[in-house]
Amino acid sequence: MTADLIVVGKTDSEAVNALVNTYLKRINRYVKFSIITLPDLRNTKSLSEETQKRQEGEMLLKQFGEGDWVVLLDERGEEFRSVEFAAWLQKRMNSGVKRLVFVIGGPYGFSPEVYERSNGSISLSRMTFSHQLVRAIFTEQLYRGFAILRNEPYHHEG
Repeated sequence: MTADLIVVGKTDSEAVNALVNTYLKRINRYVKFSIITLPDLRNTKSLSEETQKRQEGEMLLKQFGEGDWVVLLDERGEEFRSVEFAAWLQKRMNSGVKRLVFVIGGPYGFSPEVYERSNGSISLSRMTFSHQLVRAIFTEQLYRGFAILRNEPYHHEG
């Protein structure tokens, strides 16, 4: 299995990028993992929220292959404790998924077409985080999930 994280737009935070890159390297010890950054939309001030979601959605849909298992990181998604997320990962790996694709959308979320194409959604918290910061939080949790599956000492259950 391979795993990808698709994000809309670059982050301008060097600290976030450094943290994401740290976890990117660590995750690659367990599974081939990459981050695909789609370009920011241009002239968004003149676009409605719905138009932005539709245009981002068109870019996203082009990234998904036929057999991909697509998971949206979405505030209305399913919430997990870290050990539950690790079990969820194991289930995907056991089911023969070839490519697991996690998606962080733009500031207004996803278009209806992207929701329709997805296989599910995960919420990292009931709190709202910037879509930039979610990259660091999610990559840390993905690393933690794999570390839990390998019984490595990174995660402490208390």
